[in-house]
Amino acid sequence: MANTNAPFGFKQYSGNGSAPTYEQVAVTIAYDASAIYFGDPVFPTAAGGVAVGTPGTDQIAGVFVGCKYLSVAQKRTVWSNYWPGSDVASTNTVEGYIVNDPNAKFVAQVGGSSSTGLTAAAINANVQFAYGTGNTANGISGAYVVYNSADVTATLPFRVVGLVTDPPGSAGTASGAYNWVVVAFNNVSTKTLTGF
Repeated sequence: MANTNAPFGFKQYSGNGSAPTYEQVAVTIAYDASAIYFGDPVFPTAAGGVAVGTPGTDQIAGVFVGCKYLSVAQKRTVWSNYWPGSDVASTNTVEGYIVNDPNAKFVAQVGGSSSTGLTAAAINANVQFAYGTGNTANGISGAYVVYNSADVTATLPFRVVGLVTDPPGSAGTASGAYNWVVVAFNNVSTKTLTGF
C-alpha cells in the first residue's frame, strides 16, 4: 500500500530526557509572531526569542512543542500545543517550549509535490524542511523533510539517521514517495559552531 501525503511535522522519537516532556526548554515568542504549530522547526530571533522563519537562512533554534499565554479573548492562561499567532495583549509575551537537545531525534515525513521518498542510501545525508500547512483544529504542524539526493551542505538543519520500517505495513513504512524518516539535528543553535 502506498504512503499517504499527510505531513505531521517533527515528532519526538528519542532524546536524553523522558516522556512526556523530554528535554523541553522555555523560550519567548513575540505577541505578534506568526502562528507556530506543534512539530514546527523554529528559528532564533534577534530579540532573543523564537519564530517561524525561512528554511535555509540560518540555524534553527529547535522544534516547537507548545506554549502558555494570557489570552485576551478568554481572560485566562491558556496552555496550547500551538501558538495561533494572536490573542495576547501587545504588552505581553508568549512562553513557548522547544526541544533543542543536540542528541534529540525526530520522525518526519518526506514530502513535496514531487517526492520520491528516501532509501537507505540517504542515511547520513543532510536535509532541508518545508513548513507545509498547519492544522488549526488540532495544532499539528504540516512541516516535512525536503530531500535532494546526496546533499552534503553542512548548514542544512537535519541529518537522516534512519528510515521508519516498523511495524511493516504501517503508515510511512512503504518504500517510495512520502515515507517516514528518523532525523537528528545537524544545524541547531545548541550544536552549531557559528554564532547567531
